[in-house]
Amino acid sequence: VSLVESGGGEVQSGESLRLSCAISGVTVENSVIAWFRRAPGQEAEGISCISTVDGSTFYADSVKGRLTISINDAEETVYLQMSGLKPEDTATYYCAAERDGMRYWGKGTLVTVSS
Repeated sequence: VSLVESGGGEVQSGESLRLSCAISGVTVENSVIAWFRRAPGQEAEGISCISTVDGSTFYADSVKGRLTISINDAEETVYLQMSGLKPEDTATYYCAAERDGMRYWGKGTLVTVSS
């Protein structure tokens, strides 16, 4: 099982980024795919997830209205479109896939937002 995040980088406050999570080795069918982030010195925070069962989504209050999660089933890739980025969004972003009681993690992609 492999989850590979990409799309991170350094941006200015107010700019946008789109993160990708390419999933292989496990089907995304009947799964929940989530994005977490961990800022330096802080606990990991779950910020968004999407269910492939019914397409329902969740966003943490800290990102609501600025992030959009989506999935391309054919490519088995999950995207996180981030707009209006703030310095406090600086963190390593991880995707995780949960299916049949198992959770799989990627290694993360770093997002740095400067003011």
